Amino acid sequence: MAERGFAALAFDPSYAGESGGEPRNVASPDINTEDFSVAVDFLGLQRNVDRNRIGVIGICGFGGMALNATAIDKRVKAVGTTSMYDMSRVMAKGYYDKLTIEERTKMLEQMGQQRWKDAEKGTSAAGPRNLPEKLTGNEPQFVKEYFDYYRTPRGFHSRSLNSNGAWTATNALSFMNMPLLTYIKEISPRPILLIAGENAHSRYFSEDAYKAAAEPKELMIIPGAVHVDLYDRLDKIPFDKLMSFFTQNLK
Repeated sequence: MAERGFAALAFDPSYAGESGGEPRNVASPDINTEDFSVAVDFLGLQRNVDRNRIGVIGICGFGGMALNATAIDKRVKAVGTTSMYDMSRVMAKGYYDKLTIEERTKMLEQMGQQRWKDAEKGTSAAGPRNLPEKLTGNEPQFVKEYFDYYRTPRGFHSRSLNSNGAWTATNALSFMNMPLLTYIKEISPRPILLIAGENAHSRYFSEDAYKAAAEPKELMIIPGAVHVDLYDRLDKIPFDKLMSFFTQNLK
C-alpha cells in the first residue's frame, strides 16, 4: 500500500512480537481492538497524514479486530479485511459452530483451574504449540497450509507465536463471552471490503460478516486461493482492488 502512495503503518499486537507488555503472548478482543485505535492516534499525529482520510486493513484474526475497531472508532473512514477470522466466534463455538455446550463448559472449567495454578506460580503457563514441529500427514488441510507458511522460510520468524510458540493456556477466556462483531452494522455508512479465498477454510467468516453488515459493503472471493495465500502471495492479493477501494473512499 505504501508503494501505491498511501502512508502505511504496520504493527504487532500488544504483548506479542516486537510490541511490549506483560504477560507475553496474550491476545484479547478488547486490547487488540484498542491496538487499532492507538494506531489511528499515531497516524493522526503525523504532519503528512490527513486525519479525515484514515482507513484500516486487517488480516486473519486481526480482520475481525479491524471490523470491531471500525465499528466504535468513527475516525476510521473505510475498512478492508483479507482472510478474516472472527476469533471470538471460533473460540467460543469452534469451527463452523460445532462446539457443544458440554465441550464449552469443560474448556471453561479447565481454564478456571489453570488460573489457580498460574496465580500460585505467579506466571502464565503456555498452552499447546500452535503448530507441530513436523507434520504426520493426518492433519486437516488448513493445518498443512498454516505449516507451509509459518514453519517454513516463507513465513517463519523466531519470535512469531504461530511459527515457534503458543498463546497462554487461558488465552481463550476473554474471547469466549465477548462477540467481536456484535456492532458490525454500526460501521455503516462507512464502506467495508471483505476479501477471502475461494478455497479458504475461513471463507465462511467473511461471508457471514458480509451478511451481517449494512451497506455499503462488498465481498470479494479470490478464485483458487486458500487462507494463507492472502498473507503473502503477491499474485493473489488484490492490491489493485484495495488501492481503488481506499482511493475512492478516503477522498
